[in-house]
Amino acid sequence: MDTSEHITTRATASNGTITNTPLLEAKHLRKVFPLQTVNPLQPKRTVQAVEDASITLYSRLAVALVGESGSGKTTVARLLARLYEPSGGTMLFRGAEVKLGAGGAALRDYRRQVQMVFQDPFSSLNPVHNVRYHLSRPLQVYGHARTRAQVDEQVLALLNRVNLTPAEQLINKFPHELSGGQRQRVAIARALAVRPSVLLADEPVSMLDVSIRLDVLNLLLRLKEEGLALLYITHDIASARYFAEETLVMYAGQMVEGGPSEAITQQPKHPYAQLLLSAAPDPDRMGAGGTGLARLPARGEIPSLITPPSGCRFHPRCPHAMPVCRERFPGRTELGGGQWTHCFLYGEGDRQPTTTSAAQD
Repeated sequence: MDTSEHITTRATASNGTITNTPLLEAKHLRKVFPLQTVNPLQPKRTVQAVEDASITLYSRLAVALVGESGSGKTTVARLLARLYEPSGGTMLFRGAEVKLGAGGAALRDYRRQVQMVFQDPFSSLNPVHNVRYHLSRPLQVYGHARTRAQVDEQVLALLNRVNLTPAEQLINKFPHELSGGQRQRVAIARALAVRPSVLLADEPVSMLDVSIRLDVLNLLLRLKEEGLALLYITHDIASARYFAEETLVMYAGQMVEGGPSEAITQQPKHPYAQLLLSAAPDPDRMGAGGTGLARLPARGEIPSLITPPSGCRFHPRCPHAMPVCRERFPGRTELGGGQWTHCFLYGEGDRQPTTTSAAQD
């Protein structure tokens, strides 16, 4: 697919409906966690989990957020769900600024609109309650069902919507009586019970058997086509090409590259994105027009976010690191076709890339 064509239609849903108004926007989010110390004389330390992260979600479109474990992906999702309150930055829902830190009815209404599906379906479900209870509670709390007949009707409808059939046989089962795939479908159904417009899926298939992962991903794709805005968190950058219209690459709390998924998975520019892609098996990438990336050496592990490296946090592992990379984080460089990166190989930021031999490696 031509990259420029992709970005022109990025706000157009698969059914042709124009969705150029963002549902949820996060701008320059930061999250710092304080660390408790036993000795009051010790200096206070913090975990710099997320630094200057921005993301925009549209109805009927999916954004993939990729990176290694510990890169801050789940923290971003929890910030968007307001399970954590940001240390800095702004959020907008349907164009109106979200009053961060506010609780009560405002927080309750926001969480009805923005729901999260967690990675582990077993720990996210209460083992002492059955399926009916898990799905009936949000229906009753948000006033969607009041009588037992209404609850049963809507619970069965939710189970059928997530392809858990026969629903009548599953409604009274407990989490330990379900398979991993069935538990994750119940978790998705619970999120859908409040009728959200945004769904945040945090590695929803990573703990499932390979044989059923595709079914759950197809379910999420169908929900996206029905009108949901979807954030898909994964460590597998290659899968983003087939699941999401846009891909964002995150490393050690910093967004380092983003753009149309086709461009990111076929022609990654940031050295970290290239490292991720080289580690992911994808036969299509080796064909005509692919990057043909050789497998790159891992070059160490993700750094501690208690004492993160200065500047670009990837520079200790980067084969192209320059002195300036240690001094400051590079600005955003537009690469054309909607693709962008934060990397000094392509300029000083906020301008078209320069051509260097290292950048073409």
